[in-house]
This record gives sequence, C-alpha cells and structure tokens, in this order.
Amino acid sequence: MSTIPSDRSPESTLAFLREGYRFIGARCDRLGTDIVQTRLLLEPTICLRGRPAAELFYDNERFVRRGAMPMRAQRTLTGVGGVQGLDGEAHRRRKAMFMSIMTPAAIRHLGQLFDDEWRARIPAWAESGPVVLYDEVGRMLTRSVWAWAGVPLADADVPRRTAEMHAMIEGPAVVGPGHWRGRLGRRRAERWAGEVIERVRAGALPAPEGSALRVVAGYRDERGMLLPRRIAAVELLNVLRPTVAVDRFVVFCALALHDHPHWRDRVRGDDAAAESFVQEVRRYYPFFPAAAARVRRSFEWQGYAFPQGRRVLLDLYGTNHHPELWPEPERFRPERFDGWRGDPFRLIPQGGGDHLTGHRCAGEWITIELMKRAVGNLTGSMSYRVPPQDLALDLGRLPALPPSGLVLDGVRRTA
Repeated sequence: MSTIPSDRSPESTLAFLREGYRFIGARCDRLGTDIVQTRLLLEPTICLRGRPAAELFYDNERFVRRGAMPMRAQRTLTGVGGVQGLDGEAHRRRKAMFMSIMTPAAIRHLGQLFDDEWRARIPAWAESGPVVLYDEVGRMLTRSVWAWAGVPLADADVPRRTAEMHAMIEGPAVVGPGHWRGRLGRRRAERWAGEVIERVRAGALPAPEGSALRVVAGYRDERGMLLPRRIAAVELLNVLRPTVAVDRFVVFCALALHDHPHWRDRVRGDDAAAESFVQEVRRYYPFFPAAAARVRRSFEWQGYAFPQGRRVLLDLYGTNHHPELWPEPERFRPERFDGWRGDPFRLIPQGGGDHLTGHRCAGEWITIELMKRAVGNLTGSMSYRVPPQDLALDLGRLPALPPSGLVLDGVRRTA
C-alpha cells in the first residue's frame, strides 16, 4: 500500500486561510499528484482533486458529512443541524424537501422576479451616477428570493437582511471581527426566521402553497415530527442565503463581459450561447473552494489507505481548473460548453454527484437561471461604462470578489 504524499508543514490552517483557493492545488502540483495529506485545524486531512476523486468523494457508502464541516463554518455559513451535515435516510428525506421546491416553473418564477427587480432599478441607477453592482445585486436577490419563498420583507429591512446573509457567507474563512460578524448575523437571522416559522405554524402568517416557507414550516422528519424551530430556521435560511450568494456569480458574469467584450453580442438573445457563457463563468471564477466529508469506514483507493473518521477535502476550484479535464484551464473559453450534456463529477462549482440523493447543491439550477437573467439584463436591458477600478481577484481571499465590487456608471436603459 502506498503512502499518501504529504505536506511537510506540521499545521497548515493559516496557510489555507492565506492561500485560499490555490491551497490544495499548489500542494498537488508541487508533489505531482491529485492526492495529498496535510494537517488542518490540528488534525490530519486528506485533500483530493480531479474527476475520479469527485466520484469517490460523493460515494455515500464511503463517506459521511456528520462532523466534517468545521464548527466555525456551521456557526456562520450553514447553521448547525442543517441538511449539509446529515447522512443516510435523514439526509435523503431532508434533501427531498428542498428538491420539491425546485420545480422548473418555480425556478422560472424566481428568475422573473429577479428580472423585474433589475429592470425596476435601472432608472434609479441612471439618475444616481456610479453604482456598486455587488451591493445592488445583493439587495435585488434578497427582495426576489424573499418574495419567491413567501417570506414577508419590509423595504426598510432589505439592507439588514442582505448584510446578515453576506456576513454569514464571509464569516467562515476570516478571523477576528469578520468572523464574529458572521456569527452575529447567523444568530440574528435564525432568531428572525424562527419567529416567522412559528407564525406560520400558528396560523398567524399565511404561506403560499408550494412556497419554501410553507414547505419548511410543515416538513416532518423520518419520525413524523415537525422540525424544531431552530432547525427549521436553519433550513429556511438554507434557501435564502445561497440565493443571495449568487450575487458573486452575477458580478463574475459582469467581469467576464468586461474582460471579454466580444461575448456581449454573442450572448445577446441567444439562450444556448448564454448557457455556455454562464457555465464557463461557474467553472472559471472562484466560488466555494472545497467540500468536506469524513471516511465512514476504512477502505483503500488507488493503493492509498483512507482510515475511518479521517477528514477529506475535495478541491472544487482545483477540479474545475484541472488540465486533464479542462484544456487550457486558465483561459476563459465558453465555447467549451457548446453542446455540454453535463457530468456530475467534472463541473462541480456547487458540489458533485446527484441532486436528489447526494450532497450536490439543491439550488444549482436556480444559480444558472439567475446568472442567465443577469447576463440578459447586462447585455440587453441597459448600457453602462466600467470606469477604472481595482478588479483583480485575490485567490487568497475566501470568498473572492473584486475589491471594488464592480462599479458601473453611465447606466442607461435600452430596448
């Protein structure tokens, strides 16, 4: 049996926080392998990248999610007790709850709400001068997904709810005030969402049939029990928060259109070209760096031992940039997705495997729909300029975003 190539550092947590998306890939490249062992958060961790690794990682007979995600991420990003940390029948039932919301008609409805929000904002942008796209899209997505989910939201509360979602998203990978803002945002959001859930259950707040709010509030687990108030709040936020997080992908769409302006005409009014463009944005730009699991029971793979309980990280960014999967991976080439039929273990910006039974993001189709709507508006509903600004992406920052948030000016409505 072979020994897994090892990082020489006795503890690499600070290096992970410093190197971000390139942490796993840099060690794999240096050692000439797609598997490397290191120490993170004071425990040995196996890191993997590539399609065979993704196929292994999403084998539910070999891996579990319980106890895999660090608590600092659960207390900010995902919440404690949510679907991401479940296994077996509990996970299958909870995941089915989310998938029941993701019908094609519902996804189109959310896209239309986002379209309406975007087009309604264009006159204000035209009057206001420069606007920060990241800030604007975050608030538009908050309004859209709250309405779509059946959750009441006053206009005055939009900035606060958006800020809470952003704090949770940014909290896991930072230390100091940023992390504590994430925890505070999580506590406040869970308290608010729990109150909403209780009002629905008490009959004091009507929730539309089929809405996320109604589905989560009325969901019963494998024992026939309603979810505890806090867990139901966590799962409601697991619909709202990831949808707001699409604002980063929307900024990346705008950045790609700025860096590759010849694609503006190609995607305008062409759904197939827009689909290829959006998929390449999802592959090329950094979103979530890695996914975590633990070995269910000891096994051997490709001559390497995986001990029971060992934490394993799958490099999502590195797999999406693996040269054996993606020729010229550092070039932005949407045409590589022309005629794309999908591969659950090759393109994995939001996880891999099966949506229905595995841990792939339930909201992936929502992400694609919202990105395509954004591309349509950026190329068809408005004209604008991108003034000089810092648009460099620091891959050591988790999550990555242009420092300027992408400023637009000279906005004008078009046809």
